[in-house]
Amino acid sequence: MWYWFFKFIGLGPAAWFWLRLRWSGREHLPRSGPVILAANHVSFLDPIGVSMGVPRKVVYVAKTKYYSGRSLGGRFLAWFLKAIGQLPIDPESATTANPAIETARRLLDDGGVVAIFPEGTRSPDGRLYRGRTGVARLALPSRVPVIPVGIVGSREALQALPRRSRGIRIIYGAPVDLSPWYDRADDPDAWREATDLLLARIAALTGQEYVDRYPTADEIGKRDSA
Repeated sequence: MWYWFFKFIGLGPAAWFWLRLRWSGREHLPRSGPVILAANHVSFLDPIGVSMGVPRKVVYVAKTKYYSGRSLGGRFLAWFLKAIGQLPIDPESATTANPAIETARRLLDDGGVVAIFPEGTRSPDGRLYRGRTGVARLALPSRVPVIPVGIVGSREALQALPRRSRGIRIIYGAPVDLSPWYDRADDPDAWREATDLLLARIAALTGQEYVDRYPTADEIGKRDSA
């Protein structure tokens, strides 16, 4: 219930107007059945833009730290994420990530829509960084379609707040062909190869410079303190 309230009444219309959200490529979104949306991540506004363009319920995998805040704002964020059905995950640990991946897999088995930011964190400088392999681990065994999503302008929109945005574009690309790796669904090398292809497709949508490494802790720290 809360998901649809926030999307169409409580938050969505205001976000659409204030952020000047624009979408393209929605013909690539399946109207039913399981699908993974894999997007670049440059600001906190990204989940809003991606979800608003999809007529179905979109579930995100969110970092566990967003559920552990003790302040009033932190507790509200935790409630908000749970109210709209988000899944906690620790991207730094394959072991602790497994429960969330299994939950996402069950959601996909039920025909749901799961959105993931393969980079695992927001970009510290607007460039596109190396992707984590969770999308491939989910998609390859069950051959779920993966839609690359490019987000352009959300970093600038966040920096401009509280002024009205000059516009955020969300581009839904054609499904990535992962069939060359279907028979290697348990192979970590296949996960990496498929992930690199996915990130290349996202880069083609956004025009971002690609950096073939994970951002360092110092880079993330400088971003979060800015």
